[in-house]
Amino acid sequence: MSGSPSLASLEPIPRPSVADQVFEKLHKQIVWLELPPESRLSEVDVARALDVSRQPVRDAFYRLSKLGFLVIRPQRATTVSQISVSKVREASFVRTALEIHVMRAACDGLSDTDFDTLAEILERQKDAVDGGARAGFHELDDEFHQTICDCIGHPFAWQMIRDSKAHMDRVRLLSLSFGSQRALDDHLRIFDALKARDKDLAGALIEQHLGRIHEQLGRIRSEHPQYFAEDDI
Repeated sequence: MSGSPSLASLEPIPRPSVADQVFEKLHKQIVWLELPPESRLSEVDVARALDVSRQPVRDAFYRLSKLGFLVIRPQRATTVSQISVSKVREASFVRTALEIHVMRAACDGLSDTDFDTLAEILERQKDAVDGGARAGFHELDDEFHQTICDCIGHPFAWQMIRDSKAHMDRVRLLSLSFGSQRALDDHLRIFDALKARDKDLAGALIEQHLGRIHEQLGRIRSEHPQYFAEDDI
């Protein structure tokens, strides 16, 4: 048929490589503190545990080190990096800038169906707080923010936020032992501002919400000093 594209000219859909899968696995375990700061890792042990060769592990280690999550020293053990306060602050700056614009766009773009979806996520968040399910709450926290991006047609914005916020996440997880209810309350106020289509209020509330991490850093650092880099202010 004239004008039809040749299938031979289409690019194949890329599949995650083994190195990508190893990276994602280790990245999540580090961010979720399943591998806490100062944990020792070896290519041999990780390769054996994941049933892969050492090369994709080596590639994943390198990527994680460039992101600041692993410390690789020749002839010494590779370790999970301590939490860098400066990296947390930098990640917060980038995420806040992106999410303020997301909130303003969401005031115009969210539909009634979208609000129903967000309300259901908030209800599950409430259940997680009531049940003390910190890991579940953390996942739903991300789902709330991601859903807003997806519903307004900007999924790439969430990808950028996800990539930039990783250094915040280790601190956020530590804050949930005392901050889950406050985080939920923030989400409820943001939800109401979005429903009211109040761009200025929604932007101010998300800035306040994401800025709480700076208020919490001192307490978290005093409760978990072993997790933080001593010379990083």
